Amino acid sequence: MHTSVTRRARRLGVLVTLVGVLVSAGCATRSAESPTPTGAQQTTTATAGEFPVTVTQPDGRSVTLAARPKKIISLSASATEALFAIGAGKQVIAVDEQSTFPAEAPRSTLSGLTPNIEAISGYTPDLVIASGDTGKLSENMERLRIPALILPAATSFDDVYTQLDLLGKVSGHSFEAGDLGKRMKDDIDKIVKDTPKPGKALTYYHELDTELYTATSKTFIGQVYGLFGLTNVADPADIDASGYPKLSNEFVIQANPSLVFLGDTKCCGQNATTVAARPGWNTITAVKDGNVVAVDDDLASRWGPRVVDLVRVVADAVVKAA
Repeated sequence: MHTSVTRRARRLGVLVTLVGVLVSAGCATRSAESPTPTGAQQTTTATAGEFPVTVTQPDGRSVTLAARPKKIISLSASATEALFAIGAGKQVIAVDEQSTFPAEAPRSTLSGLTPNIEAISGYTPDLVIASGDTGKLSENMERLRIPALILPAATSFDDVYTQLDLLGKVSGHSFEAGDLGKRMKDDIDKIVKDTPKPGKALTYYHELDTELYTATSKTFIGQVYGLFGLTNVADPADIDASGYPKLSNEFVIQANPSLVFLGDTKCCGQNATTVAARPGWNTITAVKDGNVVAVDDDLASRWGPRVVDLVRVVADAVVKAA
């Protein structure tokens, strides 16, 4: 995959997704309107009896922790959000520079894209969590006898719940992780069920940046849109099956999407006004009908607990466009 595409994919939470997603607001809620839980609001149920624990990460590698970790480093924005949501926030001593939520997360200059092994080891962590094994992170951590859990970008809702479960086990918060996962599922199911099906077929274009990189329906964020039966206009352009093709102005204009979702509001300052000012875009149905939707870049590029909020944004847009 082209490096620029990869960077955008991770933002999405393939995804940098959802394109973080995901990218983007609070965690999953007990109801669509109730306050969102934070690490401070969760209780700790971990006991010494839960450890040692061995988990199998998505790539099949086993990771063993002899005791409940007290010094966790998160190099994944999605993992950071999940850790705080399940009550493991007090165990987190440092997070990468992309972990902007929650506000109390101890941000540092550490990078998940280019891990600095010396800087990481300087914190003397007893667990490191990352979204990729860049720079032989796992191998280097193993050499230092520091457990490393690699949780790549989710490609499905099942991935989201599986990773949440793994984070609960390695942090000693299995109960809270299970409870949060159930609430997320329930909230998403309710949002989808309560959203009236549109009387006409709706198509959409999801923008990652002003170069017109986008995400197709095969990506995690594409599956979010799929919950509402939306058709992705970019699918035919995904010739190399990367999930993140680059479109042209002409392609988008000709595709004439019913909805345009902007996942580049923060990075690139895009909004309905800037989109309408693009040559020829004022002829697109979404622009003419006022259905250009600004999505928080982070919300659209991460696959953590706040995916519920992303689902709600899409649901509101579908209701408006129907």
